[in-house]
Amino acid sequence: MAVNIEEIKRLRELTGVGMTDAKKALDEAAGDFDKALAAMRKKGLTKAEKRGEREARAGVIGSYLHDGRIGVLVEVNCETDFVARNEIFTNLVKDLAMHIAASNPQYVSENDIPAADRDAVKAEFTEKAKAEGKPADMLDKIVEGMLKKHFAERCLMDQPFIKNPDQTVGDYVKEHNAKLGENIVVRRFSRMALGEVA
Repeated sequence: MAVNIEEIKRLRELTGVGMTDAKKALDEAAGDFDKALAAMRKKGLTKAEKRGEREARAGVIGSYLHDGRIGVLVEVNCETDFVARNEIFTNLVKDLAMHIAASNPQYVSENDIPAADRDAVKAEFTEKAKAEGKPADMLDKIVEGMLKKHFAERCLMDQPFIKNPDQTVGDYVKEHNAKLGENIVVRRFSRMALGEVA
């Protein structure tokens, strides 16, 4: 089956790969665009994970204001000023700021959770599991599962992305790593809501 040039261009735009790679992926998927896209994303995400070790100190601080009632500042870093000024990158930063406004995460990722917060929640869940009469030999596994779910809802990178709940924010950022060919790091954010007491 001949591969449509428009499909090749579309695949290239969505994944950031070259025309030859896009054509090859479509050929291997027998013209099935979704299958080719999944294969290219997988390949791109693998490359993006390797890029994660590179220094990212350029970037921008983006903002989002919702009805004058919720405000967000987010720092997103990349490796070069060239990428920091790229429209794809600036749109990513806007999307992240909007997501933070809507989903109100507390931490960027699991690595940013203070030990004291984790310990306090763990103690609370352990007491709850004991009170519910959960088997003692399963207690650790049950509490660990509860902790994982609790913090996944509060860590930006683990939250389902508001524009596409089928992927996490972390996967959305990795997709941009692949598209732009640079390490991208969400460094920090601050969210304020009108009338909220800190």
